[in-house]
Amino acid sequence: MPRTRRLTALATAVAALSVLATACTGQSGSAAADDPDKEVTLNFWHGWSAPSEAKAIEENIARFEKAHPNIKVKVTGNMTDDKINQALRAGGDKAPDVVSSFTTDSVGKFCNSGAFADLNPFLKKAGIDKAKVFPKTLLDYTQFNGNQCTLPLLNDAYGLVYNKDAFKAAGITEPPKTWSQFVEVAQKLTKPDGDSYEQLGIMPTYHGYETTPVRLAAQWSPTYFGADGKSNLAKDPAFAGMLTAQKDLVAKLGGYEKLEKFRSTFGDEWSAEHPFHKGQVAMQIDGEWRASMAKEAGVTFEIGTAPLPVPDDQAGDYGKGYLSGTIMGIASGSKKQNASWELVKYMTTDTEAVVAFANAIHNVPSTLAALDSPDLQVTPEFKTFLDIARHPKSNTTPAQADGGTYQLTFQDLAYAVEKGDVADIAAGLAKTGQQIDTDIAKAK
Repeated sequence: MPRTRRLTALATAVAALSVLATACTGQSGSAAADDPDKEVTLNFWHGWSAPSEAKAIEENIARFEKAHPNIKVKVTGNMTDDKINQALRAGGDKAPDVVSSFTTDSVGKFCNSGAFADLNPFLKKAGIDKAKVFPKTLLDYTQFNGNQCTLPLLNDAYGLVYNKDAFKAAGITEPPKTWSQFVEVAQKLTKPDGDSYEQLGIMPTYHGYETTPVRLAAQWSPTYFGADGKSNLAKDPAFAGMLTAQKDLVAKLGGYEKLEKFRSTFGDEWSAEHPFHKGQVAMQIDGEWRASMAKEAGVTFEIGTAPLPVPDDQAGDYGKGYLSGTIMGIASGSKKQNASWELVKYMTTDTEAVVAFANAIHNVPSTLAALDSPDLQVTPEFKTFLDIARHPKSNTTPAQADGGTYQLTFQDLAYAVEKGDVADIAAGLAKTGQQIDTDIAKAK
């Protein structure tokens, strides 16, 4: 299903959180003193906007209110991080008590600034062992330096969506598992047409919707920071390996300028005019929602899904991928934190609630129990992403004090490399790493 998260620029969230970090003092979760059994109304803000998503939220809230008749929830949807941060700074009765955000990259700042309460005391009091409830990678992106200021609320896994009819026409019998196979398949599927394409195997440039540097880098299992907390870009060969491999693929599929010119003809990512739907590209790096969206768009070809290929020297790790998701937390300024915890606990840990929500908006569940629930609606295309979510080598970008700024800095380098503006990748990574260290030091 379409997710507003994709429509909200990470840069906007980073800027908004920079202001929040200087304005919010916060409290610890142990400061909660309200009685959760008293009559109370909670303000819950979230970012979902599509009618089907809003309906799914309303249904979940209705189930919660039935189980907690003393708690009423006032829901406000289609809220960006910028709007949420403004309300948290302003405070007052109209400010949100509970927040759901699509920007997992902002967790470091949410925790570091004190904007959200630490949920560890609430988890402990409830007798919840978070390590037994949530997959490790999801816990990694919802906490910072031991402060569990958010919890996962559904999950996104990224893999390969492909046109089975195009594969068959090109004599390709199975999806590629290694990067060298991926390059070969992409070339076989590409049909040049002068200075354009009749069909492109895959759009490899970093502006191609979900084909971002961090999602590709995940296939190399990178370590973004060393034990000393310093950037590891220049030391971990994963980063240079990914940048080099992507640039080579860009060259083999026609070059940056030709590809970008073709990309300018693409329709909106969330419409029926998506290039995968229209057959302009035969493969697409995407999330679990793409196959269902393509079917809803009325595509006439058969759709296949698979994990993204891995570097040839990591063939044994095939099946892994990049994970991210929606997060949920309690505003540190809320005077209703115990009641708020009842809502957060229900929506993030109750198996029935998580499964119902996942089924409604076609996302990957965020608890181990929900992933294995017999009530989870699983199509063959969707199962691929469940398996990616379960894979022990699937990974994510770690939380940092500067939120997602370090990712934007790395992304800028990746853009420059693919365009040919940076020829010395090693030197570029070293310089970028230094900038990341400087930015993080300033954010602390």
